[in-house]
Amino acid sequence: MSERTTLTCEHCQTTFSVPVLQHRERALCPRCGNQVMSYRRNSVEFSLGFGLAGLIFLLLSIPFNFLSFRASGQQHSMEIIQGLLTLVDIHYTSLAIVTALATLVLPGSVLLGICVLQYQRLYAQPSYFSARVFVWVQRLLPWSMAEIFLVGTLVSLVKITSHADVLFGMSFFAYVAFTLCSAFTLMYFDRAETTLWLAETYQETHKPLDEQSARFSIQHTWALLLTAVLLYIPANLLPVMHTNLLGRDEPSTIIGGVRLLWQEGSYPIASIIFIASIMVPVAKLIALAYLNYTVQRGDLRYQSARARSYRITELIGRWSMIDVFVVAILVALIQLGNTMSIYPGPGVLAFCAVVFVTMVAAMTFDSRLIWYTRNRHDRTA
Repeated sequence: MSERTTLTCEHCQTTFSVPVLQHRERALCPRCGNQVMSYRRNSVEFSLGFGLAGLIFLLLSIPFNFLSFRASGQQHSMEIIQGLLTLVDIHYTSLAIVTALATLVLPGSVLLGICVLQYQRLYAQPSYFSARVFVWVQRLLPWSMAEIFLVGTLVSLVKITSHADVLFGMSFFAYVAFTLCSAFTLMYFDRAETTLWLAETYQETHKPLDEQSARFSIQHTWALLLTAVLLYIPANLLPVMHTNLLGRDEPSTIIGGVRLLWQEGSYPIASIIFIASIMVPVAKLIALAYLNYTVQRGDLRYQSARARSYRITELIGRWSMIDVFVVAILVALIQLGNTMSIYPGPGVLAFCAVVFVTMVAAMTFDSRLIWYTRNRHDRTA
């Protein structure tokens, strides 16, 4: 790396130069405060090592027992693949596909892609292939939700430990190790450094921001937000799961589950579900609507605060998937016939759609518009 490096912030398109970074130093955009680059000593080697270890642990989490559930003298064990097949058997194939993609396929693909990139950085020259791998790693990363699935598993266990005994299998501990390795891999993987390494092979270009592209972004964001609001109504009114206890069906909505956990004294878990499933989606809808409205009006006030709120909104929105994974785990684990069985409800699919649509809305919103000065006579894009 030369004495100074020229970087471009993806959120506001500000170009600036930074000196050579030292260990654990970061480069922040002087305009919007976005972290553009970070440096850790031996980051390529550490990222490659943790990535390979994560792939091994991911493979080990598949063939063995994940969780075991024992109640009323009956026991049911669950492997990850078997749990997905259980969802297919009860005609919730869409939920099985979403869970498989978000917890196995996409996290594994991201780790594999990072390993390929870091191996080539150590032993090969940048190529068109490595540039395409880098593009796909960036596209798949927001949809990789291994850590959210793990937290959802722990939340589901708290829900049922008062009614039965739960045992952890070897695959559970392998998945925990996989999640930790994934976190360390991403911590040592820096997008800006990879972009600089790819140099001329990979050109991170953006469509020039003009009135037409601004109008396109704003209209699409409004359409997605309206869709999310419409989906949010059945997501909260319809049951997300049904509990069949001794032949009696007990439907449960999101807010009903939070209320039950609170009444049982599980205050931390009730708070987590309430924040992730109620507060975060509503806050994200409000924040994106406010940001979209301000850029549509050409408002140039509080730009730094609005840019910061956008980054926070983009970061936390995916954590609303906790409740979806809680339902998937409980359904796959608790299948004891008429004694006790849990089945998903239509609300879980509506809520899953809310999370996905709001994530796409955040991606569609062009954060450069926060800093875009348009013709003051045309404020209604």
